Amino acid sequence: MNRTFHNHHHKSRLHGLTVVVEADGDEVWVGRCDDEDGERVILLDADVHRPGDSAAATGDSRTEWLSKAARFGVWPRHRRVVIPRARVSGLKLLGDLG
Repeated sequence: MNRTFHNHHHKSRLHGLTVVVEADGDEVWVGRCDDEDGERVILLDADVHRPGDSAAATGDSRTEWLSKAARFGVWPRHRRVVIPRARVSGLKLLGDLG
C-alpha cells in the first residue's frame, strides 16, 4: 500500500509548529520546527535577528522584531537551519509570545 503522507511518529512534539529559538550571543531564530532533541534544533523556513547584522538593519529591537513575527510571520531567509542544542538557551512557541 502506498502512503501519501510521511510518517512523523519519530519527530518532536513541536514538529510543524512555528517556534522561537533563543541562542547564545543574543541571536533569536523564528521558524517552523522540523525536529528537536538533546543534540540540536532543526528549523525550516526560518529567519534570524542578530544585533548589528542586516536582519536588524530596520532598527527593530529584538522585542519589536519578535512582535512583528508573531503578528505577520517571518520572511524566511534560511530554508533549513540546524542549531546545536548547546547554543540554545530558550525554545518556545511563537504563539506563546502574544
